Parts: sequence; C-alpha cells; structure tokens
Amino acid sequence: MKKLLHHVIAGLGLLLISEVSFAQTVLNSADNFVVFSATGAVANVGNSHLTGNVGAIDGSVTVGINVDGVMHVDDGAATTASQDLLAAYTYLSNLNPTFPPLSPTIGNSTTLPAGVYVINEAAGFVDGELTLDADNDPNARFIFHIMGTLNTSANTKVILTNGAVACNVFWVTEGAIDIGAGTIMKGNVIADNAAINIGPNVNLEGRALSTNGAISFTELTAYMPLGCGVPELTGPVAPTLESTVCYALFSSTGMVTNTGAGTTAITGDIGTNFGTTTGYTSANVNGTIHLVPDASTETAKDDLLNVNTYLNNLTPDIKLLYPASFGNDLVLTPHTYLMDGTTTLTGTVTFNAQDNPNAIFVVKVDGPFSTIASAKVMLINNAQAKNVFWKVSGAVNISTLSDFKGTIVGNASIDFGEGSILEGRALTTNGAINTNTLQAAVTAGCAALPVSWLYFKGKPVQNNVVLEWATSNETNNNFFTIERSEDGVTFESLATVNAATITNTTNKYSFNTIQPSDLCYYRISQTDLNGEKDYFHTISVKTGLRGGFEVKHFISENNISVQVIGAQKGSGSLELYNINGQKISSKKIALTPETTLYTIAKPSQKGIYLVYITREGKKLYAGKISL
Repeated sequence: MKKLLHHVIAGLGLLLISEVSFAQTVLNSADNFVVFSATGAVANVGNSHLTGNVGAIDGSVTVGINVDGVMHVDDGAATTASQDLLAAYTYLSNLNPTFPPLSPTIGNSTTLPAGVYVINEAAGFVDGELTLDADNDPNARFIFHIMGTLNTSANTKVILTNGAVACNVFWVTEGAIDIGAGTIMKGNVIADNAAINIGPNVNLEGRALSTNGAISFTELTAYMPLGCGVPELTGPVAPTLESTVCYALFSSTGMVTNTGAGTTAITGDIGTNFGTTTGYTSANVNGTIHLVPDASTETAKDDLLNVNTYLNNLTPDIKLLYPASFGNDLVLTPHTYLMDGTTTLTGTVTFNAQDNPNAIFVVKVDGPFSTIASAKVMLINNAQAKNVFWKVSGAVNISTLSDFKGTIVGNASIDFGEGSILEGRALTTNGAINTNTLQAAVTAGCAALPVSWLYFKGKPVQNNVVLEWATSNETNNNFFTIERSEDGVTFESLATVNAATITNTTNKYSFNTIQPSDLCYYRISQTDLNGEKDYFHTISVKTGLRGGFEVKHFISENNISVQVIGAQKGSGSLELYNINGQKISSKKIALTPETTLYTIAKPSQKGIYLVYITREGKKLYAGKISL
C-alpha cells in the first residue's frame, strides 16, 4: 500500500511535464546515471566501459576499472536518484498507449513511428532489427511498456532514424530484462522490481536502471545519450599558457638533456631557467634552443608557475578509482579528473570530445605518472591535443615507443623513453627533463609575434605608480595598451604608448599613473600593424595610500559632496582627477576628526573620477566616482 501511494503521488507530480522538456525532466537526477539500482547489487564481468555515474543504495557495486563517472553508493545522490527513478517509472508506466497493443515479438526488420506502445504479455521480445522513425520531429519519443519481462535475441539491433535520439526512447518493464549478447540497444531501460542482465559485448546508448533488482553485465559498453536538452560537455576553462606556449620542453629548475644515438626532432623551443640545455642540434629543432637561462626562460618560469597554480586549484569532477591501471582502453569525456596516487597508463586512453572541438580535458595526478611501453593517448570526435592537460605532482616517465598527447605540467623530473612521441609540451616547475630519440611538436598557439617581451613591472613612487617594460626584436609593432583593474578581473584601458622605431635592439618604456586603490592590477598588450593584439603579463601594485579615514560620496546636480570621518586635524585640499591622472579641480579645506562635509564642483563631462585629499602636502586617496 505504501509503495502504491508513492506511485500515485509521483505520477500526479509528473503529469505536467511539457513535450519539449519531457526526456530531460522525466528522469531528473537519475538522468546522471548510466547504471543504477535502487535495491540490488551492480556487478561486472570482464572489461566493461561505462560513461556516466554508477550507483546503488542497498547493494554492492563492482564494475571494474573503466568508468568515466562518479560512484554513488548509499549516499545522498543515490537516494535522490532512487526517488526520481521511482517517480519516472510511475509516470511512464501510466501513460495511455497511442497505438493498439503490440505483439509479444517486435523487430524482424520492422519500423515504428513515435508513440506510446504496450505489450500486454508476460514476456516481450525484440528480435533482429527494429527501426524507430522520428519523422524529423526532434521531440519524438518512443515509450515501450512491457507488462512482463523483456528479452532481446543475440545481435539484435535497435536503429534510430530521421532524427530519433536515444534519450527519448524508454523501455519500461514489469519484470526482468535480459539483453542478449552483441545487442545494439538504444534508450533508457527501466525495470521495476526486477533484475537486469546484460550479455557479453552489448553496446547500450542509454541507461540501465532498476527500482528494485540486481544489474549484471559482461564486457558492456554503455554511455549516456546526448540531446534532449542535456548540456554539452565543455570541460573546465583551459589554462593560459602565456610564453610557455612556444616551449616543447622546459624546466624552471632543472637540466634539459638529450641522449641516445637516434635522432631527436623537436618542433618548438627548448630551455631551462637553471643549468644548461644539452644534446640538441639546431638541424633537428624547429625552434629556439636556449642553451643557458635568459630573459625568455625567466619569463617562462613565471608563466609556468601561474599555469601550475591554476591547474592545482581546479576542482575535479570525477575521481578515477584505479590509477595503477589507468587506461586499459578507458574513454574519457570533457571533465577535470583526479587520480589520487601513483598512476600508470596501461595500453590506451581515449579522449572523446563528443564533437565539440573546444572541449577541454584536465587529468590531475597526485603522485608519480608513468606509461608502459607503446602506451597510447588517442583523440576522437574532434578532441584536440592542444586541449588536453596533464597536471602531475610527481615524476613523469613516458616509456619507450609511447604515443603521448597533451601538455604535461609537472613538479618533478620528466623522462621520455627511446622512440616516444609527444604532441604537446613537457613543462616542469622543478626537475630535469631527459629525452632519447623523441619526436615532439608543440600544439597550436605558438605564432611568431612582432615583439619579444623582456619584462613588465610596476612600482609606487610618491603618489603615483610607474609602470616599466622592455622588449627586443620588435617587428611591425604599432603600439602598446596599458589596462588597469581593481579586482583582477574587469580591466579598463588607461592609455596607449607608441612603439619604438628601432626594431633590432632592446627598447625600454615607462608610463606614470595615479592609482585609485591600495591594490591594483595592470596588464599590457601590444598591437601590430595588422591589428593583431598579444597580451603579456598581469602584475599587481600595492601603494598603501589610504589615510586611515572613512569617506562617503554624494552627487547632486551641480556638486560632488565628500563626507570625511576621522581625519587628522590640519590644513589640506580636496582634489579631483580624471582617470588619466589629470587634475580637474581643487579646493582648500580644513580637516578635522569630526565628521565634516566638503563640496567641489561636479565636472560637466561624464566619466570616472578619482578623489584625493591632501594634508600638509601628502596626497591621500579617497575613492572613485562614476558620473
């Protein structure tokens, strides 16, 4: 009686689901699971591959190593999914059929249009090929309600055509489900109070869900379907590589050395900011070999530290449970992954961008990382090596003949075995890099720039901030742009500075500005003659100009009123500057510890203005006003 009441309540709650949002909302949180049992064990035999979360409430979960998702066992997510699954089953099983009842056996090279179907038999069978035709309706749904068990013959195929999508297909049963070996199954398979058994080598685009029963499978490939309003996976925001984008091999604090009798061929720069770079010949390097530390390696060291910090701070979406057996034909989708311990790439790992060429993959390894000989990183469905990042806290050892893709950001030594291939970069903040007959090429992002940056720095001088920068080998450079931010996120343009006319030497520049806050951020870019812009560093400058008093601003039709609370007694002035540091107006005032209101004429031109109060010759910043 209690379960029946739950069914009734759930059914009433779902009656208002719209046509468009049907498939996305009917499963609710259960939509995140590729395999889930509310009550019953989940067990795997062999090398299955699951893309999506896996879980259960009352039962063990043993699924093997290839799971691209999160394991939820008797936790809050599993509890919610159980409730949502029961509600979805209740709703789906109570829908009125749109066609007469089907015969117990369907398929055999038949085609069905969208609709709600029922099989009023103790057992339903799918045999041969069954085609589901959406007739070019993107919201077409196919619901099969079987009053008993559901079985598919071996090598059965469910085919989707004319816009039909697996996320809009539902198989709802009152009994056990048995999917035969080699079946290609499409849709969400939901069993009520019964087990689901999936034979060897089944390919399921959809989900296997049971309200109360064990789920077992052998050599299963199952993945959650796309579409139906499911957000496109994009992964995290990629780190900005800055100057390291042009380095194929770089160490901040270690030697970079090539050995071996074979030819090591590198496309990209090679260097270290500590020690020497040896063993590489210019004939086999399409890039710059920085034999000893220089201005470029110094900049790369700073930029790499920022990349490392960014990746360290990324929160993982998925924790991969078997780092010692990573790979083994595992397929990963755009996420931030964590492997908490010593990790070995065994065989092949594949990154699947799901047809999104901008999808980002980050794999964080908390420990040493190595590959077996001839290990491979593969990219499918528009995945790109430039969008794959490996953040490794321990030593990295890419074994012989391995084919590796992505940018390695390490914190210890990096070694490449003989005959290995790297499409990407090997960068480390602390450790040596050793290569032996390596074929390596940087991924897209490094282009010949019209400016070689040397430095960009800022310092407070009295009441101003002096920004200084230097370049070398300027070619077709037009001008520089200085930008400022008070939060490090939103920047405003301060000024442009014309480029020097001498291009083959070191050029030094400076720019003075009044800083509106104790702490501000500055960044610089250069624009070439073709209008292309390239950003360099972002820096912060702290001035400590505040005077220890509280200030409030009030703007009227003709005046700006400044209320000063707690100032030291003395003579001074109230001054107004524009954002470029030009004084607009000034007024003498007598400062007092008491709360005092001063006024100054409001400028006629709209914009951002800076308020300063001087006391006995010392200028104190008092805030920013926008008109």
